Order: sequence, then structure tokens, then C-alpha cells
Amino acid sequence: MARGDAPQDSYHLVGISFFILGLGTLLPWNFFITAIPYFQGRLAGANHSTAGSLSANHTVPEDTFNFNNWVTLLSQLPLLVFTLLNSFLYQCIPETVRILGSLLAILLLFVLTAVLVKVDMSPGPFFSITMVSACLVEQQPHPCPSAAFGAILQGSLFGQLGTMPSTYSTLFLSGQGLAGIFAALAMLLSMASGVDAQTSALGYFITPCVGILMSTVCHLSLSRLKFARYYLAKDSSQAPTQELETKAELLQSDVKNGIPNSPQKVALTLDIDLEKEPEPNEPQNPGKPSVFVVFRKIWLTALCLVLVFTVTLSVFPAITAMVTSSTGPGKWSQFFNPICCFLLFNIMDWLGRSLTSYFLWPDEDSRLLPLLVCLRFLFVPLFMLCHVPQRSRLPILFPQDAYFITFMLLFAISNGYLVSLTMCLAPRQVQPHEREVAGALMTFFLALGLSCGASLSFLFKALL
Repeated sequence: MARGDAPQDSYHLVGISFFILGLGTLLPWNFFITAIPYFQGRLAGANHSTAGSLSANHTVPEDTFNFNNWVTLLSQLPLLVFTLLNSFLYQCIPETVRILGSLLAILLLFVLTAVLVKVDMSPGPFFSITMVSACLVEQQPHPCPSAAFGAILQGSLFGQLGTMPSTYSTLFLSGQGLAGIFAALAMLLSMASGVDAQTSALGYFITPCVGILMSTVCHLSLSRLKFARYYLAKDSSQAPTQELETKAELLQSDVKNGIPNSPQKVALTLDIDLEKEPEPNEPQNPGKPSVFVVFRKIWLTALCLVLVFTVTLSVFPAITAMVTSSTGPGKWSQFFNPICCFLLFNIMDWLGRSLTSYFLWPDEDSRLLPLLVCLRFLFVPLFMLCHVPQRSRLPILFPQDAYFITFMLLFAISNGYLVSLTMCLAPRQVQPHEREVAGALMTFFLALGLSCGASLSFLFKALL
């Protein structure tokens, strides 16, 4: 394709599609974890007419099932295993089968969660079924329903994004961040609606099903859009040249693909320079990219991603959901955790992810990135020393609500920014024909970080 014939993202349709795909892939997980009062009510053996409440107006006994910890851990281990398999076997199964099959499986399993709202069941069997659903359907990247299917879905989508300009990775991650805000607002509306418990819970769990259907439609629409076909073409002999031509064309315009200038033109210039001069050891006619060669190029960025999610999942939501207001009983106490834990986290996480649309700092060659990532480990003791009444070992050093809110602001925005930054930097560290493999590998390390954090949450909770 000639440089002058490079397609444009007409009406931002490809960008909007990836944004909605990000929103749809994370809606189920966010609706799952923000419904903690509903699950704890059911597991406490409360009357079924009140156990479905999301408001937690009734008193819930101590969490003998450790629901927060188990649902986080069991939703991450299958995610880790299937993401690893997807990294190596992604070329064996057609991409359309992987993505559409995963979306359909997630939809069916989340419908089961909604149906269980109407089914009377003792706490033991309900816990078992819920954990199986978590294993099969939960997916995260930030702290995604179905871990097994979610891993395949996310690995495939990040693989596609690896072949696209970095702006589209940012849009996808911003959509995922918005999913958390949407779920938290839905929870607050459910608490304030005053409708009966079962109707509230049923409507709450049906909502993400609509998001999955919208994601399916968006994915199907990509094959009809010239801009998407241009970048997602599997002809490796033409794709790098086409991408280089498109980026050069974009540098000459004030608007890129119909999207305002972001990231900066300097980043695009750097991409072009890297693609013009291949590494000395790179083959002139690259064949099938090697997973191990790609890993050697991105290992430090991948390690940073692991550490970011290890910190985040070790305390969110296992520890942060236990923090209560120090102001005493009242409306604020009832809404404190939904607003200051879930809603605030998701708003600031989304803001952090969106910041990479305007700048990417530090860059992939800077040693400052690992330092910033390691500093986030300070959030673990800070949250553990906040106002958590259910403790027997550690003291409460930060009882006021303002401490928790401040910690959560910094915790969430740093999570969103560093996740988006590492996911955008990784494809820039490899050759164009290796970017799909880099995207799949980063998804595996994302899952590894989530699993490590979920495992550590048991230890940190025991230390309280």
C-alpha cells in the first residue's frame, strides 16, 4: 500500500471499539468484587430475602470463608496457567475462535451467577459453585468473569493491540479502568434504590452481560473496518512496512487517525527510527518470532508489571474492603467503603491509565521505572495500619478517614499509570513482527503479578 493511501480511523470507530472491548472485558470482574456484601450475606446463611442485598445493612458475621482472599486467588491461578498456554499456543487456534469463544463462555457463566440469585442454597454449596465460577470466568488486569476464558480473551486482545499504535493500547486500558467506575456506581445506585434485595442483585448481575454482548459486536465490527484490517493483517512481509508508512503519514498531520495528538509525536519518531534500523542480530527476513528472544528484550518491563500487580492484589480488595469509617454509625459509614475503596480506586486508576495518552515517562531505557514500582510496596503497611476493626496483632496508626482516602488516591493512580505505561512500552522494545508475541507475554506476566498478589493477601490478612 502506498504511503499516501494509508487508511484513517474514520469517526474513531476502531478506537471506540477497543475502548468498549476494554470496558466489556473488565465489567464482569468488577461487578463480581463490588458485590462482596451480597456474597458475604449468602455465605453467612442469612435469610435469602435479605442475603441478596448489596447494601450490607444487616450485620454480617466474621468472614469464615475468607471470601475476598479465595475469590481473588482462585480467579488468578487459572488466569496464569491459561495465559501461559496462550503465549505459546496462540498460533494454533484461529484468533476469531479464541476471542468470540471466550466472550460466549464468559457470558454463559455470568448468567449462571445471576440465576443463582433466585436459587435457595446453603452456604457450603453456594461457596463451591461461586469459586468454580471464579476459576472459569474471572479475568483481571486491574484488580477481568472467567479466568481460564478471560486469560485467552485478554491474551488475544493484547496480542492484537501489540500490532497497533500505542494509542489503542491506552484506549483499551482506559476502557478497562472505566469498567470499575461503572460497577462501583451501579453498586451505589443499588444500595440507594430501595428495591427488594433479590431484584437489586439480579439487575446488578445482568448488567455486565449487556457489556459482554456489546464487546462481541465491537469485535465483529473490526473485520469490516479498513484501518483495523490494515494493522491486524497477518502478512508479516507487509505489515512492518505498512505500519512504518502509516506512522510517517501521521507525523505530518495535526490529528492522528482522527484522534487528538497523544502520545507525543516524539514517541512516534522514536518508533520509526527503531524500525528503520533493525538490531544487528535480527534476521532481514524475519520468520515466526521466538517467545524466548522476545522475553529477553522485555524482561525488565515485564518484571515491573508483575510487581505493580503484586502490590495491588495483595491489599485490594482483601485488606482495603475491611477498612471502615472512624466516624461511627450513620449514612457516611454505610457508604464509606463503596465510595472510598471501590469508586475512588476505579476513578483514580482510570485517570492513571489515561495519562499515558499524553506522555510516556519514564521511557523503556530508564532505571527510574523499577524504582517507582518498588516504592509502591510502602502501600502494604500503610493500608494494614488503617482503621480495620477486625485485627488482633497490628495497631491502628491511621484511624482517620482522611489517611485512607489519601493512600487510596496515590495507590490507585500509580497502579493505573504504571500498568498502562508498561503495556505501552513493551511493544516498543521489540521488532514490529514480534509485537503480537510481546503483547501475549505481557498478559502472562500481568497474570503472574495478580496471582502473586492474591497469594500474599492471605498472609497480610493473617498479620492484622
